Amino acid sequence: MAEKGEMIRVEKLNKSFGDLHVLKDIDMEVKESDVVVLIGASGSGKSTLLRCMNFLEIKNSGKVIIEGKAVEPNKDNLNKVRQKVGMVFQHFNLFPHKSVLNNVIEAPMMVKKLKRAQAEKEGRELLAKVGLADKADVYPNKLSGGQKQRVAIARSLAMKPEIMLFDEPTSALDPELVGEVLSTMKELAKEGMTMVVVTHEMGFAREVADRVVYMHDGKIVEKGKPADIFNNPKEQRTQDFLSSIL
Repeated sequence: MAEKGEMIRVEKLNKSFGDLHVLKDIDMEVKESDVVVLIGASGSGKSTLLRCMNFLEIKNSGKVIIEGKAVEPNKDNLNKVRQKVGMVFQHFNLFPHKSVLNNVIEAPMMVKKLKRAQAEKEGRELLAKVGLADKADVYPNKLSGGQKQRVAIARSLAMKPEIMLFDEPTSALDPELVGEVLSTMKELAKEGMTMVVVTHEMGFAREVADRVVYMHDGKIVEKGKPADIFNNPKEQRTQDFLSSIL
């Protein structure tokens, strides 16, 4: 099998907010079509790490390397970089005054200058992919939380990113709606989308992840295959965390 290309690598990444040192010398790599799941207690730095990979937060030191190129926020066009790295947030941030389809096609038309007919065709295909073909003309206020989040995923995919980052995409949802969003994410994983996911859904991590990364207090404490992390964690801290939630 050919060696998988490297999509993202962070080296010695540090990030502080004032006196609070949130990320401490983080080293991590994500290869093509990997699904990497970040787990850990709230405040361990997972979301900040994700936001640094998409340059919504700018590191204090270290490197963020996207597809072999170290990105320098003061020199590189971050909007170009963000086209490669899609992100789905906990809150859906849909435009309330636009239909579902118009939410999905807005960025490809504005940013990539896609013609409306083409954007609509691709937009409808994406809505079908996330199971919402029949909701194209509906407005967000008529959707459940799970449906809104699936629209947000379609919107992110519309930019044809090479990497998708998910920041706790199900934590704002009612429990009965979590499954539909996770199954959309599982489909993406099956298709080979490179994904980094921050989640508290351990079943998803166990089933879908290629690697699980446990973070505590701004550091990576342990990483490995899901079976190793969940069944046989080496670090005491990982054991304590898992026994507190499983």
